[in-house]
Amino acid sequence: MNVIKEIEQINKAELANGSVNTPASWHTKYASSAWVYVGNLPSTLSEGDIIAVMSQWGEVDDINLVRDEKDTGKSRGFCFLKYEDSRSCVLAVDNLNGSKILGRSTRVDHVENYRLPKHLREKEDEKETSSSQRDKSSHCSKPGHAYESKALANLFDIHQGHDLFAAPKPFVAKSISDCARDGMNEEEYRRAKRIRKEVRDGKRRDKAVKKEIREERRRQKRASKLIRGGGGRETAKTRRKAKTEKSKETNSQKLTNTRKS
Repeated sequence: MNVIKEIEQINKAELANGSVNTPASWHTKYASSAWVYVGNLPSTLSEGDIIAVMSQWGEVDDINLVRDEKDTGKSRGFCFLKYEDSRSCVLAVDNLNGSKILGRSTRVDHVENYRLPKHLREKEDEKETSSSQRDKSSHCSKPGHAYESKALANLFDIHQGHDLFAAPKPFVAKSISDCARDGMNEEEYRRAKRIRKEVRDGKRRDKAVKKEIREERRRQKRASKLIRGGGGRETAKTRRKAKTEKSKETNSQKLTNTRKS
């Protein structure tokens, strides 16, 4: 418990000093080691349970859960765990140390130099030796053995990959030579030719629709100009007519007044 509190105090001091993720951090001393010590674990946890918890901060490469191998084989409550990346150790120490698992405060600390016990190393060496012998004796165990020394039907390269964010572009063959170069048969060539024709017809239809829309807009614009222009002439004509009638009435009134006088 004292070690857990010490690690928590060191992390708090680093946060206060601003030395996190700098060469002055205490984690820098263990940058070359990808092993961590996980202690004060419940004895009921298995290797899979521990990996499920610790994999939150990185890919787990190896684990050694120390057990009582002589008598019961139960867990002794601590283990040594290895990450693929040593930076995952920093995350695990900073985040999991002091956390409770099944009511027990977990201790997570760096391990500068660690090697698996001798009997575990011997078991792993035996497994590697037996697997290599099986690979040599059984040719079919090799990945991709069914396609070895066989030419593929096309030029697809599994290591090249595809751009998932690129717009889809239908493959269109231009000539028989292109088909032969790309490894296409006659049926594929006909299908590509049909697709090319459909694309070309679609472009023509789009072009005709756009042309019709433009012509319709021109007709509407021409009609609106005629309406505006005709209304203006009719209004001026009406004004002139009204002015003429008014002048006639004025002249008739003048003549009437003159006769009366």
